[in-house]
Amino acid sequence: MNADIAEANSKQLKGKIEEEIHSRRLVLRGVLAVGCSLVFPVALIGCDSKEGEKSSSAAPAGSSPSGTNTESAAPATEVVKAPQQAVQYQTEPRNGQKCDGCLHFIAGSNSCKLVEGQISPDGWCTLWTKKS
Repeated sequence: MNADIAEANSKQLKGKIEEEIHSRRLVLRGVLAVGCSLVFPVALIGCDSKEGEKSSSAAPAGSSPSGTNTESAAPATEVVKAPQQAVQYQTEPRNGQKCDGCLHFIAGSNSCKLVEGQISPDGWCTLWTKKS
Protein backbone atom coordinates (compact mmCIF):
# COMPACT_ATOMS: atom_id res chain seq x y z
CA MET A 1 0.00 0.00 0.00
CA ASN A 2 2.84 2.41 0.84
CA ALA A 3 4.44 1.56 -2.50
CA ASP A 4 1.23 2.57 -4.31
CA ILE A 5 1.10 5.89 -2.45
CA ALA A 6 4.78 6.56 -3.18
CA GLU A 7 4.25 5.75 -6.87
CA ALA A 8 1.21 8.04 -7.06
CA ASN A 9 3.13 10.85 -5.37
CA SER A 10 6.04 10.28 -7.74
CA LYS A 11 3.78 10.56 -10.79
CA GLN A 12 2.13 13.68 -9.41
CA LEU A 13 5.52 15.27 -8.72
CA LYS A 14 6.75 14.42 -12.24
CA GLY A 15 3.66 16.06 -13.69
CA LYS A 16 4.25 19.25 -11.70
CA ILE A 17 7.92 19.38 -12.70
CA GLU A 18 7.10 18.89 -16.38
CA GLU A 19 4.44 21.61 -16.17
CA GLU A 20 6.88 24.00 -14.48
CA ILE A 21 9.57 23.31 -17.08
CA HIS A 22 7.03 23.90 -19.86
CA SER A 23 5.98 27.28 -18.41
CA ARG A 24 9.62 28.32 -17.91
CA ARG A 25 10.35 27.48 -21.53
CA LEU A 26 7.47 29.66 -22.68
CA VAL A 27 8.72 32.59 -20.61
CA LEU A 28 12.29 32.19 -21.85
CA ARG A 29 11.12 31.95 -25.47
CA GLY A 30 9.12 35.14 -25.04
CA VAL A 31 12.07 36.97 -23.49
CA LEU A 32 14.32 35.76 -26.29
CA ALA A 33 11.87 36.93 -28.96
CA VAL A 34 11.49 40.39 -27.43
CA GLY A 35 15.23 40.77 -26.85
CA CYS A 36 16.09 39.77 -30.40
CA SER A 37 13.47 42.07 -31.88
CA LEU A 38 15.01 45.02 -30.02
CA VAL A 39 18.68 44.16 -30.57
CA PHE A 40 18.64 42.77 -34.12
CA PRO A 41 17.88 46.08 -35.94
CA VAL A 42 20.65 47.82 -34.00
CA ALA A 43 23.11 45.07 -34.91
CA LEU A 44 22.28 45.42 -38.61
CA ILE A 45 23.33 49.06 -38.70
CA GLY A 46 26.95 48.03 -38.37
CA CYS A 47 26.69 45.75 -41.42
CA ASP A 48 27.18 48.43 -44.08
CA SER A 49 29.94 47.12 -46.37
CA LYS A 50 30.98 50.63 -47.46
CA GLU A 51 31.62 51.64 -43.86
CA GLY A 52 33.88 48.62 -43.44
CA GLU A 53 35.96 49.68 -46.43
CA LYS A 54 36.47 53.15 -44.95
CA SER A 55 37.64 51.85 -41.58
CA SER A 56 40.00 49.25 -43.04
CA SER A 57 41.75 51.61 -45.46
CA ALA A 58 45.18 53.03 -44.72
CA ALA A 59 45.49 56.36 -42.92
CA PRO A 60 45.61 59.43 -45.23
CA ALA A 61 49.01 60.92 -45.96
CA GLY A 62 48.21 64.11 -43.98
CA SER A 63 47.35 62.30 -40.76
CA SER A 64 49.55 62.56 -37.71
CA PRO A 65 51.56 59.58 -36.42
CA SER A 66 49.31 59.24 -33.36
CA GLY A 67 46.42 58.28 -35.63
CA THR A 68 44.37 61.47 -35.27
CA ASN A 69 43.33 63.18 -38.47
CA THR A 70 43.48 66.96 -38.16
CA GLU A 71 42.14 67.67 -41.67
CA SER A 72 38.54 66.52 -41.18
CA ALA A 73 36.08 65.95 -38.37
CA ALA A 74 35.02 62.47 -37.31
CA PRO A 75 32.08 61.08 -39.29
CA ALA A 76 28.69 61.51 -37.63
CA THR A 77 27.08 58.34 -36.35
CA GLU A 78 23.48 57.62 -37.22
CA VAL A 79 21.15 57.51 -34.23
CA VAL A 80 18.54 54.76 -34.30
CA LYS A 81 15.33 55.93 -32.67
CA ALA A 82 13.11 53.57 -30.71
CA PRO A 83 9.50 53.02 -31.80
CA GLN A 84 6.96 54.82 -29.60
CA GLN A 85 5.32 51.55 -28.61
CA ALA A 86 8.64 50.07 -27.41
CA VAL A 87 9.16 52.90 -24.88
CA GLN A 88 5.50 53.02 -23.80
CA TYR A 89 5.03 56.53 -25.20
CA GLN A 90 1.77 58.22 -24.19
CA THR A 91 0.40 61.69 -24.98
CA GLU A 92 -0.40 62.46 -21.34
CA PRO A 93 2.13 63.30 -18.59
CA ARG A 94 2.94 60.78 -15.87
CA ASN A 95 3.59 61.79 -12.26
CA GLY A 96 4.26 65.37 -13.36
CA GLN A 97 6.84 64.27 -15.93
CA LYS A 98 6.27 65.67 -19.43
CA CYS A 99 8.32 65.53 -22.61
CA ASP A 100 8.93 69.28 -22.58
CA GLY A 101 10.83 68.76 -19.30
CA CYS A 102 12.90 65.89 -20.73
CA LEU A 103 16.54 66.10 -21.76
CA HIS A 104 15.84 64.34 -25.07
CA PHE A 105 12.88 66.48 -26.24
CA ILE A 106 13.48 68.85 -29.20
CA ALA A 107 10.94 71.67 -28.76
CA GLY A 108 11.37 73.31 -32.18
CA SER A 109 10.25 70.22 -34.09
CA ASN A 110 8.19 68.41 -31.41
CA SER A 111 10.46 65.41 -31.75
CA CYS A 112 12.77 63.40 -29.56
CA LYS A 113 16.42 62.45 -29.88
CA LEU A 114 15.62 58.84 -28.91
CA VAL A 115 12.00 58.16 -29.95
CA GLU A 116 10.71 58.18 -33.52
CA GLY A 117 7.74 60.21 -34.75
CA GLN A 118 5.98 63.35 -33.55
CA ILE A 119 6.12 63.84 -29.79
CA SER A 120 3.65 65.84 -27.74
CA PRO A 121 5.22 68.30 -25.27
CA ASP A 122 2.73 66.92 -22.71
CA GLY A 123 3.67 63.29 -23.48
CA TRP A 124 5.78 60.82 -21.53
CA CYS A 125 7.81 57.62 -22.12
CA THR A 126 10.09 55.29 -20.19
CA LEU A 127 13.20 57.11 -21.46
CA TRP A 128 12.18 60.36 -19.72
CA THR A 129 15.19 62.11 -18.17
CA LYS A 130 14.93 65.42 -16.31
CA LYS A 131 16.59 68.39 -17.98
CA SER A 132 19.48 69.71 -15.95
